[in-house]
Amino acid sequence: MENTIRVERAKKKITQAELAERVDVSRQTIHAIETGKFIPSTVLALKIARYFKVRLEDIFKLEEND
Repeated sequence: MENTIRVERAKKKITQAELAERVDVSRQTIHAIETGKFIPSTVLALKIARYFKVRLEDIFKLEEND
């Protein structure tokens, strides 16, 4: 699964740690999601989308092999 969290963070000029605090996870979790090493739960994905005020599909996209 691809994601645009890094891009969205850059737009808001926030760090991984700041996003993590806003959605109640560790900075390491945000890093793992950004690098594709961890697929977030539905609840976490929705929290991230809500924080950025975008649709879930605008941040998370399935790849062909998903």
